[in-house]
Amino acid sequence: MRNNKLGKAKRSALLVFLLVAGLGGGPLSGTWVSAGELGAEPVPKGAQKDIQKDAQTEANERPQRLAVIIDDFGNKMGGTEEMLRLPVKLTVAVMPFLPTTREDATRAHEMGHDVLVHLPMEPKRGRPEWLGPGAILSGMSDEEVRLKVEQAIENVPFAKGINNHMGSKITGDQRIMSVILDVCRERGLFFVDSRTNYRSVAGELSQNKGLPNLENDIFLDDVHSTRHISGQLKKAEELLEKKRACIAIGHVGVGGKLTAQTIKQHIPRLQARGVKFIGISELAHEQVSPGSGPGHPFTLP
Repeated sequence: MRNNKLGKAKRSALLVFLLVAGLGGGPLSGTWVSAGELGAEPVPKGAQKDIQKDAQTEANERPQRLAVIIDDFGNKMGGTEEMLRLPVKLTVAVMPFLPTTREDATRAHEMGHDVLVHLPMEPKRGRPEWLGPGAILSGMSDEEVRLKVEQAIENVPFAKGINNHMGSKITGDQRIMSVILDVCRERGLFFVDSRTNYRSVAGELSQNKGLPNLENDIFLDDVHSTRHISGQLKKAEELLEKKRACIAIGHVGVGGKLTAQTIKQHIPRLQARGVKFIGISELAHEQVSPGSGPGHPFTLP
């Protein structure tokens, strides 16, 4: 009995020492020590199952949430006004260095939408003129990539994150994506992978750097027809049944008005069945805690 009491006393003293060292900013500052390492009793298996069950129940009780990102703002593209005036929250992805870049980003922010930098990146195939100014190219040095990303962020006001315009070649390049994500982390931004490359390294790198792992689930208007866009929205609904959250991407441009019109037609029906339209930042915040991840503390705005 005496040895047991001494053991408990030693464990209590060790716990106090660790807490004091952490608060004092010493070598253990910011270090978490598990209960098992202090000799405390582990959580019973039954309790662990209850905790997991409660977490799953909470996830299932969340409303189904649809984050719609609309790409290619910044150049007075078709459907710009129609998209901005949709009666739900959107995420507006604005290309940098174009005639209405700042105007579109500012208006989107003022109307309550999330804003992203729609960063041009080199594709595996495609015409160079489709990229637009300020593109990230595979032949650039780390310093050139960093400068381009920083300039793009400065050019798009109110941006909460970045997503890629084209970029199938760059999102598969670990060196370049690492630089892009380092800048995101330093600026308190996140990266949304548009998934133009199914072998993208963006998700894994984001997790390794303590950033949210966000990626497109479905393109709404890769075919410009009401029937196709409606069908894609239906697929998004099916994904919501499984995942409770879905990221979908549409576009302004040639078919922008049609995309906006079709989304608008489906909004009442989606809302009636409990779907909530959200900005992409809501999903980002769910994955990040203040100071999480490696390196210096990272906090989303």
